[in-house]
Amino acid sequence: MTTLDQVRSRAEQDARARGMYLTPDQKHLASLMEGLKTNEDRYGYPSCPCRIASGVFDADRDIICPCDYRDPDVAEYGACYCSLYVDSDIHEGKKEAKPIPERRPEEKQMRGLGLAEEAPKAAASPGGEATNRRLLYCKQCGYVVFRDEAPYVCPICRAKREMFEEIVPTQGYLTRRAA
Repeated sequence: MTTLDQVRSRAEQDARARGMYLTPDQKHLASLMEGLKTNEDRYGYPSCPCRIASGVFDADRDIICPCDYRDPDVAEYGACYCSLYVDSDIHEGKKEAKPIPERRPEEKQMRGLGLAEEAPKAAASPGGEATNRRLLYCKQCGYVVFRDEAPYVCPICRAKREMFEEIVPTQGYLTRRAA
């Protein structure tokens, strides 16, 4: 079982590493920490407390905190969707966190609610099951990920989504193409 202290410590470390802060609203922060802990205890991973998870790791990968949408939200609005992570202006009280539009695709939201059928499967994954995931790499730092789509920003070097290319195995060789 994960403790609230562990959840908070992880969030604080990640915020510091990315030049962000946790929300200064202590009541809201406590609620978000409890939600992250509950989701981690329930699913085995800390899915965003502000979104509905499906309970399937691969389907929820984009909303594992910090989610894929955090960095573009903080860059554009000063806070992430749930306002767990904020920029210095919000942290210092120079401005307030405002509501943020949802960036998560509707198909993934519906899957979390159990209202969407699984997407049609395409290629086979290394385990043999069919999937839409692709092998992608960051042209800037070489980070490799196996997902449906490239992250908004590289978690290693912070390069934008456009810096990712797909690695395609062909006749024993790997070729690259834009993601």
